[in-house]
Amino acid sequence: MDSKRITQINDLKKAFHIRKEVFVEEQGVPLEDEFDEFDTLNELSEHILVYYNEQPVGTGRVRWVDDIGKLERICILEPYRKFGLGKVIMKALEEIAEDKGISRVRLHGQSQAEGFYKKLGYQTSSSIFMEDGIPHILMIKELSTK
Repeated sequence: MDSKRITQINDLKKAFHIRKEVFVEEQGVPLEDEFDEFDTLNELSEHILVYYNEQPVGTGRVRWVDDIGKLERICILEPYRKFGLGKVIMKALEEIAEDKGISRVRLHGQSQAEGFYKKLGYQTSSSIFMEDGIPHILMIKELSTK
């Protein structure tokens, strides 16, 4: 299990494939809602892939909103859940934020994953709201900047 920052378009396409399978096909998010202007290789956001047995099976991205890192599009292909890969993704995204001097991150987590994020130090900061037809909750974490 390891992760890497995406710097090549081929790897970004792998991340898009994972996101399409999880969010669009599995969870029913409309395709036009899943991909946006932050799905590029530029200074607006950074993307990662996480690997299991050398296969890309998970992804996530972080973008910068008002000096806060916003963690987004975090997902793992269904057969690879429960191997601890979610923690690998979160750690990698948090490290990217810390490298940029960001001391706080937030995310819109699916409410069914609230317990997972709490175990990683995130605090619930909203009541449940709907996003793409799925219940979500705003969560925030203070990072220790390097």
